[in-house]
Amino acid sequence: MNILLDAQITPDIRDKHILLELDTFRTGSDTVTAWCLVDPGDPTGMITMDQFVDLHGNLMPNYRLRHWNYVEQAIGHLLGKWDGQLDSFYQDLQSRVVSLQESDPGPEWDGVIDRSQDLGQ
Repeated sequence: MNILLDAQITPDIRDKHILLELDTFRTGSDTVTAWCLVDPGDPTGMITMDQFVDLHGNLMPNYRLRHWNYVEQAIGHLLGKWDGQLDSFYQDLQSRVVSLQESDPGPEWDGVIDRSQDLGQ
């Protein structure tokens, strides 16, 4: 699996590959989003793949909107897709959702992972 950050994504990459949004990180006043690069592979499965690309495309926006039920159901459908390469991400996201449901993160929570302290900021 290849992970790219916003600045690494070129038009050529967008044209030839499928990009799936992962997490967004805050580093000080900046944010950066990580993306998984998926090769489209066999064109015969593209119709089904398009459905899963759409489902994953709605995953992170719904996570940020706190639509926990949607996120949990989407993860249930996405586990095992992409040859299982994203399963650890989906499982981590599922764990976060469970924790967030148990302990409301408050109104300031935006779903962005703060890495400012990791950088000494």
